[in-house]
Amino acid sequence: MARALPASRRFWKAFNLVAWVNVAAYRRTGGRVGGRFGQARILLLHHVGRRSGAARVAPLLYLADGPDLVVVASKGGYGHHPDWFHNLLERPRTTVEVGRVRRPVSARVASEAERARLWPLLVAMYASFETYQRATERTIPVVILEPAEPG
Repeated sequence: MARALPASRRFWKAFNLVAWVNVAAYRRTGGRVGGRFGQARILLLHHVGRRSGAARVAPLLYLADGPDLVVVASKGGYGHHPDWFHNLLERPRTTVEVGRVRRPVSARVASEAERARLWPLLVAMYASFETYQRATERTIPVVILEPAEPG
């Protein structure tokens, strides 16, 4: 089985700190800094903690698919879905930042057919997604962020 990202609390605390710095740099520069990871582009996904009610932001790799934005709930191949994924299931209507532009979106999990079409494109964009999928028994969800009306 392939290797997932480490499961230790220490690793995830450091990972969250790096994510926080990434969000700050992204916002300060409109995505010029913190807006790419290799060739993959990054967006900022807003979500609300389903238990805490706290507003949160997650920097995520994304693929543009027509008017939709596609993100992957990989959590580095860890055995559980990331919190942002569970939060979106609870409250699918949210906002993303792409560069300096904020967009209202509605999140939904890709159907099996959509995932089959999008997965190779996502792996071509970021090959580690395939490693992460091999590292876990769960099917890593692909999430489609569709444009939504403001409000």
